[in-house]
Amino acid sequence: MKRFEDRSWVQSMRITMDFNNMMSDVIGTEQGISRESIDALGSRLQEAAKAMVEKRKSGKMDWRDLPYNQKEVVADIKRTAEEIKERFEAFVVLGIGGSALGPIAVQQALNHLHYNELPKDKRGGYPRFYVADNIDPERMQALFDVLDLEKTVFNVITKSGSTSETMAQFLIIRDMLQSRLGEAYKDHIIATTDAEAGNLIKIARAEGFKTFYIPRGVGGRFSELSPVGLLAAAVCGIDIEELLAGAAYADELCSVDDVYKNPAYMAATLQYLAMRAGKNISVMMPYADSLRYIADWYAQLWAESLGKRYDNNGNEVFVGQTPVKALGVTDQHSQVQLYTEGPFDKVVTFLGVDKYRTTMEISRGYEDIPAVSFLGGHTLNELIHAEQAATEYALLKAKCLNRTIWLPEVNAFTIGQLLYMLEVETAFVGELLNINAFDQPGVEEGKNATYALLGRPGYDEKRAELAARPAKKQEYMI
Repeated sequence: MKRFEDRSWVQSMRITMDFNNMMSDVIGTEQGISRESIDALGSRLQEAAKAMVEKRKSGKMDWRDLPYNQKEVVADIKRTAEEIKERFEAFVVLGIGGSALGPIAVQQALNHLHYNELPKDKRGGYPRFYVADNIDPERMQALFDVLDLEKTVFNVITKSGSTSETMAQFLIIRDMLQSRLGEAYKDHIIATTDAEAGNLIKIARAEGFKTFYIPRGVGGRFSELSPVGLLAAAVCGIDIEELLAGAAYADELCSVDDVYKNPAYMAATLQYLAMRAGKNISVMMPYADSLRYIADWYAQLWAESLGKRYDNNGNEVFVGQTPVKALGVTDQHSQVQLYTEGPFDKVVTFLGVDKYRTTMEISRGYEDIPAVSFLGGHTLNELIHAEQAATEYALLKAKCLNRTIWLPEVNAFTIGQLLYMLEVETAFVGELLNINAFDQPGVEEGKNATYALLGRPGYDEKRAELAARPAKKQEYMI
């Protein structure tokens, strides 16, 4: 029996949120949030909770059903992952944004922190894993320098099939594979895209590529628990059924209407009230290297979902909280000075781990130097927990709002929970702000300008608009 089917184990793996240091009776009334201010949102919270239910029923939040409706897809992914394991030595994701950040975050969280550098037998026979999420030509060439194309499979991920960066990479790699392998090149490409619309599905069907589908109502930044992320995870030996089971458990916890019993709703409510008080920066600071790229994934989720010029009524609102990535303990020595003595414009979210997957003792030595010798006999586990607690205390003393999300341990089940809870939190904040958390018009503007600059057909008007922009003045260049 899989462990996530054991209810007592499931409950022992429940992630928790400690928001004491957000509350006015703990951190002080000047910066803290009172229970009265939460309760004053009563009708607003009820309306937001109702909207979440209605949107889910109407298919506007299909990402919420991913833990339940992918049994056949998961079986196909697992079969494909086994075939890749048998035939290939490297697996490369071609994608950007949610198509890249999610797979990177899950890989970093759940596999060895130097996975690619391990000998194959220590990787369990699974292929090395790479993500090409930038089009810097030097970076692409560097990737080709470490790949044997004949032993590499490429997963091209783009829902529309018109993502310039990903399709440019695809064109380069397709040509390289064809030149090297002839017709056999098709076995080295897997497409993950929309089932009906877009360019990539047309190409995939014409070429005969193995294909996985992104559900229609699942946007890129909410797609990690779809084939976008599940294939990459399975190829590297991660238990994707446990990942989805963790998300399902989070769905259970995050479907309660009462904000005081729903961790995602409470997290969202506190962030919303903090934003109203001018706290327009959201820092995520994991105290585990395994979780460092969760902060990267979160940055896109938060920024792209909540940074909006217009609300749902067409009013200009210019809302959003700027996400900042930090890493404990590394950034105690680079960013915390600002958090403790800078402006009161931040909310800090710590990600903590109760039990790390290894214990490392600190050796004794230099007994004549007390400032060094006191460390001996302790463990790095104790030290990192102490440093997290110390940073939390420093922020409390400085009256900087902070909260801690605790993972009992880092495993597929708790990571599934964490991703899902943060997605629900983001969507609920969108409801409180009365914005569309699922579009990205600002991103589209940049995409359209890129198409126009490179001569894509149908973008003459945008080209003319770009041509009419103010000319660069030499006097403003040094």
